[in-house]
Amino acid sequence: MGGDTITTPTTRAHAAPLAQGRAARELGLKRGEFELAVRLGRVRTVPADGGGRRRVAREEIERVRDSAGFPERLREHVRAVGTTEGAGLMDITTARFTRLARAGILTPVKFYLNRYRAVVWLYLAEELREFAAAEVNAPLLTGRAPDRMRARLDAGIDLRARNWRSRQAGFLLGQCTDAWERAAAVASLLDPVQIAELVRCPYERGYLHKLRPEPSGHGAPDSPAARIAERITTADDPHEISWLRASLLLSMAEARRLRPAPRPSTGHPAVGHQEPTAPLTHARALALADPETLPVTSPGPEEENPPDDDVPRRPRPPRKLLDWLRRNREA
Repeated sequence: MGGDTITTPTTRAHAAPLAQGRAARELGLKRGEFELAVRLGRVRTVPADGGGRRRVAREEIERVRDSAGFPERLREHVRAVGTTEGAGLMDITTARFTRLARAGILTPVKFYLNRYRAVVWLYLAEELREFAAAEVNAPLLTGRAPDRMRARLDAGIDLRARNWRSRQAGFLLGQCTDAWERAAAVASLLDPVQIAELVRCPYERGYLHKLRPEPSGHGAPDSPAARIAERITTADDPHEISWLRASLLLSMAEARRLRPAPRPSTGHPAVGHQEPTAPLTHARALALADPETLPVTSPGPEEENPPDDDVPRRPRPPRKLLDWLRRNREA
């Protein structure tokens, strides 16, 4: 016995994290279901060693598998539906559903482009049922819409893309581990012109681009579908842009204190930005992100909705950044 060699198998807890595709198969989820599970925090990911797409630890797979009602309950948590099915779940007409979504009452969780390159918004079935079941929301489901909501719709406001970006911002920021990643996440929602105005150093802009969150696939780069998706994922409301600009300034100030952006060793001092002479407060950052100087962006692409959906959006009153990010979760 003493001469026998005893081998101990590697425990699953210390196994290498799985690629997301493998993790989806382990959990019996389709690709879209798995992506939503990650975005909603139902499945937690970890940074990949050496960079690249985030991975899923083996213990996280086991945690999800051991949860009550797996896998049916997990699939129900991530079930996304379109306008017609969503209206059926809420027992309202598709026209009323669309008006609620355009007014910002219902928040999309994802979108895709159909074969006609029309934008199709999807909503969490679980959220729609909870909304319809809440007694306080009953007036929105029957009868005449509130005056304020009708005024918004009559003015041509459509908050679906902005609400989706708000949700996306919350997800991206939740994945960040330091200020540079937070700055890159915020920058991913801004037009490159806006970024160049605020981040003058080319090395810093290059680093932000390197850390930029992986975009969702919507066609080949520079294809018509990709350009439509880019317009949806890029902030276009003046007040939204001003808050994102302020947030980028704050994140960059923190990131520069953390560490400088990598740059080639040239022997010459870096140029392109100056450290602020005074601490950058949120108020000062907002003042630097002057909305009066922002370019006007043309309205988004035609969407799969009633004929008045191509009316340009109008600006809304400004709100605190955290309120903007959390607004949808409080609905």
